[in-house]
Amino acid sequence: MPELIPLTGYYYPNKMGYILLLALEEELGRDNLNTILQDSQLTQYLSQLPAKNYERQFDFAHIANLLHSLETHYGPRGSRTLSLRTGQTMFEQGLKNFGDLAGVTDPAFIVLPLSTKLKVGLPAIARIFTQLSDQITHVVEQPDHYLYYIDRCPICWGRRAEQPICHLSTSILQSALRWVSGGLQFRVEEINCIAMGDPSCVFKVDKEPVK
Repeated sequence: MPELIPLTGYYYPNKMGYILLLALEEELGRDNLNTILQDSQLTQYLSQLPAKNYERQFDFAHIANLLHSLETHYGPRGSRTLSLRTGQTMFEQGLKNFGDLAGVTDPAFIVLPLSTKLKVGLPAIARIFTQLSDQITHVVEQPDHYLYYIDRCPICWGRRAEQPICHLSTSILQSALRWVSGGLQFRVEEINCIAMGDPSCVFKVDKEPVK
């Protein structure tokens, strides 16, 4: 059993915890998810998922411990694949419904040029996480790409690694950009990670879609 990361006092809303566990169940199956939950000492979710509300009660440590346990059971490569698939499933199963809060489902947004959609949509995605959770996120524009910063990151909280490990965030960003852009694929690469000793987790997002 992996060593547990202690509670942080920083939270995601229950609804995001619900979406995460639902997506993990779809990718792993119920029995394997139960093993991960038991390893993470989250047995309260064996029979009942978190409430589908916006109260901040799903501790960052829950997320970090779940993903640490995933890596322990499936190895770095297997957990990376599962995390990428889980992030996509999370977005499809519920996170895209947060689009109304970001304004990206407004008809006026849909008809904007692609460059404007990215310029408006990416910071809007960051604001959702900052406003609804204790995650701190912001975006900096560069000439040919954007830098998406997570300054307080639940994915790698308390973890140590030699390579970036926030694959779940990478996948959520890719899925959100595909949705915002109307189906285009964008390259998203984590170039800095707090687990490696960096001050922030930083994701480079190309402005041009993958050809």
